[in-house]
Amino acid sequence: MLKIQKYAAIDIGSNAVRLLISNIIEQDNEPVIFKKNSLVRVPIRLGADVFINGDISEYNQLRMIDTMQAFSLLMKSHGVVRYKACATSAMREAKNSLPLAKKILDTCGINIDIIDGEEEAAIIAETDLHRFIDPNKTYLYVDVGGGSTEFSIINNGNKIKSKSFRIGTVRLLNDIVKNETWVELEQWIKENTKQYYKIELIGSGGNINKIFKISGKDIGKPLTYFYLTSYYKMLQNYSYEERITKLNLNQDRADVIIPATRIYLSAMKWSGAKDIYVPKIGLSDGIIKSIYHETVSSVMV
Repeated sequence: MLKIQKYAAIDIGSNAVRLLISNIIEQDNEPVIFKKNSLVRVPIRLGADVFINGDISEYNQLRMIDTMQAFSLLMKSHGVVRYKACATSAMREAKNSLPLAKKILDTCGINIDIIDGEEEAAIIAETDLHRFIDPNKTYLYVDVGGGSTEFSIINNGNKIKSKSFRIGTVRLLNDIVKNETWVELEQWIKENTKQYYKIELIGSGGNINKIFKISGKDIGKPLTYFYLTSYYKMLQNYSYEERITKLNLNQDRADVIIPATRIYLSAMKWSGAKDIYVPKIGLSDGIIKSIYHETVSSVMV
């Protein structure tokens, strides 16, 4: 018997807010299928407020409420039966995040779960990675966000270790990442990858997805360290305006793509990885899976 339900994930990031609606397809004696149905992205850039001023501006609070109202209506129109909204680095650090979350719950009916960095890394690591990785290889999984970057070591198909670092594209744009944080990240990567003969990177996040699309590579083929280095140098030869007009990047992508590429390249350099795979999955996909597993667990209890 075939059963199809729609679940939704809301990812409230430091650079953008996303709504992912997925079809959950269940059939007797078959593995469940998670199929993306719709993705909406709104570049509110909460981190630009929070990382500098400590709270979310009145203007962006209103934008958040409008966006959540729109997401609520979209979920209703799609017939979504379960959803989960997770807020990451910017909302974690904003002094006024709890009053804003309450206002959104009261006006839009959306309950926001403000998760810590370790939980974020754990949710990301629960994505459908097994479909993209070789179980006999070792990977460093890097998910770059606006406020933080989550790292996971995956060996023989199993997650060995995860850690979140407060190094993100919006922080780097505003020059508020301490040098000690870079040093700590370098030490963590080297310490946790040195025992493996060969490491490959898995990259997730909107910026690496965009770079992969521009590269014209076939799905499943990696980008090389050489290609990413060349692309990084090329980006720096263009002004912000030229990246929009000549490279055809959206205005909210044209600035953050440079610090994002720097993070991926640093991770490749410190781990010794020569290739980076881009499976186009992230926190939203992990949230969908976590909703499903919670549902299954509650049914079994």
